[in-house]
Amino acid sequence: NRNKQSIALNFTKPAGQDIIKQLLKDSDVLIENFKTGTLDKYGLGYEQLKEEFPQLIYCSITGFGHTGPYKERPAYDMLIQAMGGSMSITGVPDGEPMKMGLSMFDLTAGLHGVIGILAALHDRANTGLGQHVDISMLDVSVALLQNQGMNYLAKKERQARVGNNHPNVVPYQVMPSKNGHFILTASNDEQFERFCKVANRLDLMQDLRFNTMKARVVNRTVVTPALNEITKTMSTGWWLEKLEESGVGCAPILHPDEVFADPHVLSRGMLIEMDVPGCEEPASFIGSPMKFSRTKVNYRLPPPRLGAHTEQVLLDNGYAAEDLETLRESGIIDYEPRAPGVELPKSQIVTAREVRAS
Repeated sequence: NRNKQSIALNFTKPAGQDIIKQLLKDSDVLIENFKTGTLDKYGLGYEQLKEEFPQLIYCSITGFGHTGPYKERPAYDMLIQAMGGSMSITGVPDGEPMKMGLSMFDLTAGLHGVIGILAALHDRANTGLGQHVDISMLDVSVALLQNQGMNYLAKKERQARVGNNHPNVVPYQVMPSKNGHFILTASNDEQFERFCKVANRLDLMQDLRFNTMKARVVNRTVVTPALNEITKTMSTGWWLEKLEESGVGCAPILHPDEVFADPHVLSRGMLIEMDVPGCEEPASFIGSPMKFSRTKVNYRLPPPRLGAHTEQVLLDNGYAAEDLETLRESGIIDYEPRAPGVELPKSQIVTAREVRAS
């Protein structure tokens, strides 16, 4: 929520709805993620606003979208992982279906919302008209099935879970080492031959079960245990050094503390610090993954407290101080009142500091 201003507003009351409409007069985009139909009850649905604000881009992000038989259902990320197919293909073959470690479709639905908004803004530049951008978490989860979804559509067969393996590539998985685990991705026959050379097992390239990708996939139950025995003979560090030197895909498996200490991650500005009002020490945040050649990412404001900018935003949009006090007392808005004679503090622009490797 950095670079955002926060207002506390009760839009279930007519006076609160009037404030939203006042703010919409100078707004390009409205984003909401209430359950389908919620805002319609308060006169704030797209169909109710589009005539008064024809240029408005109205983005709804919901579990199931604004059409279809499930449109009124509530949704949580795990439900979407289950209904969108990803859980059925995640987990070890003989175990239960497994959810991902991240709230993947909460996050990627937001990303698709941004993409949809940008497309709608581009269209508006040509037509002058806004539109409704309807993003469904379930739609996003289906779209992101990608190669697994296409495997089914091409063969019309259910995909068995393969755990940390890849359905079409072997080896492309977690490998055991003498002191832990690492990732090996020999994604073509040339890389697999280089792996065999590092392992001093070029004899495998003469074995018809190992020497082509198709053969390795078909004979996965033989190939994977054999390769596991090979990688167990040396440490993770040894394998990573030798495989990187040979151009074979490999990686360590890092915990978050190791991620945020990684020299490459730090060199890319992915860990930043910002001064946050109310915090004695600078707070750490994840940096933006977007890197631009001309316009550096600008971290202007830290994440705000709820309602931190109610007074400032409404004063900047034509409301008088006495009107705000009346609205606050009637429960339409909320903010911390100032003592008589105390000026309203402006939003403090802070400078984010990128944390670098020492």
